[in-house]
Parts: sequence; structure tokens; C-alpha cells
Amino acid sequence: MKTDTPAAEAAPPCAAVRRGRPRSEAAELAIFTAVEDLMAGGANLSDLTIEGIATAAGVGKATIYRRWPNKEALLVDVVGRLEIAMPESSGTGAREDLVAMIDYMRRRGLAKRSRWILKAAFGQMHSLPELHKAYYERVVRPRREAALALVRRAVDEGVLRADLDIDLLGDLLMGPILYRSILWDDSDLEDPELAAKMIDALLDGLAPGL
Repeated sequence: MKTDTPAAEAAPPCAAVRRGRPRSEAAELAIFTAVEDLMAGGANLSDLTIEGIATAAGVGKATIYRRWPNKEALLVDVVGRLEIAMPESSGTGAREDLVAMIDYMRRRGLAKRSRWILKAAFGQMHSLPELHKAYYERVVRPRREAALALVRRAVDEGVLRADLDIDLLGDLLMGPILYRSILWDDSDLEDPELAAKMIDALLDGLAPGL
């Protein structure tokens, strides 16, 4: 994929370091809004350019390049901004935090269905390898690591069996909601008790024997 970064400022697609002067929240909001508006108007991610985004936002290209090294880094932040924030630990126990994690995935699935821009972004991202890689490194990997850390804590607290591989436990816990929210487009995600039902059904089989 070609980017609009000048040669002197070129950076790897997944680079996330921001440089230059302190951020202007107004300028960043204008840039984010411009990308969302361009997409809402039918622009594809591959068609967006730094020049076009700058024009739509009413800022200079240098304003964008001071904040993002390339288009991919900017688009990852745009998509990340539209997503639902991950929940903080409840402090009440691993079972409750597992439910909160699954419910986060449920609500995220609903948002992807209801927000056209998110749906379009995720639909196009797989055809843009550099953007997909940047998104994976910046968003997906940290989210998975947080989920696996929660699984380890659940094992330590005796909520989950200790004789199973942590990655396998994570897949067993996260797989059902990912299937419903990503692969099964017409599944029922409206039920606010769905996460608790899923976790309790799994814990019946994954909890240590008495």
C-alpha cells in the first residue's frame, strides 16, 4: 500500500509514536471527524489520503504528520476511538471480571452492527495488509494479552482448572462470543445477561472438580 508520508518522515506502518509539538485536542477532533465524515460519504479506507483528510479537517498536512507518522497509524486511532473501551477490573473477583470481558465483546459486536463506519472499516481492513497489521499490533494483541492475564488470575483464584493450557482456556472462554459477534451476523446480542450465561455454562465444565 502506498502512503502519503514524505520520504523524510517515512515510518513502519505499525509505528505508533507521535512526535512534534503538544497535541491540539481541537485539531485532533477535527481530523478524526473528517475521516469519519469521509467514510460516511462513501470513501474507502484505501482511497483516503493525508491531503484529502487535511483538507476536510481544515488543517495542514504537517498538522497530521506531527501526530501520526503515516495514514495507517491515523486510521488505527480513528477505528480505536470508535470502539468501546475495555472494562476495568471490578475488584470483586475473577468470575465477575470474566463476565465483564465477555459482555464487552457482546457490546462491541452490537456497536459494529449498528455503526456503519465501524462495520465498513472492519470489512475493508482485511484487504489492507499494512493497516490490518497495525491494528492487530496496536489493538488486538494488547486486548488478547489482557484477556489471558485475566484467565491466569482466574486459575490462580481457583475459578478455572490449572491443568489446561492458558491459551486454550482463553479460546474456550472468548470463542463463543467472538463467533456470535463476528461470524454469526444475526445472532442475538441484545440479551444483557448473555455474558453471565456463557461464563457460568463454561465454568460448569472448566471449574476445578470438588
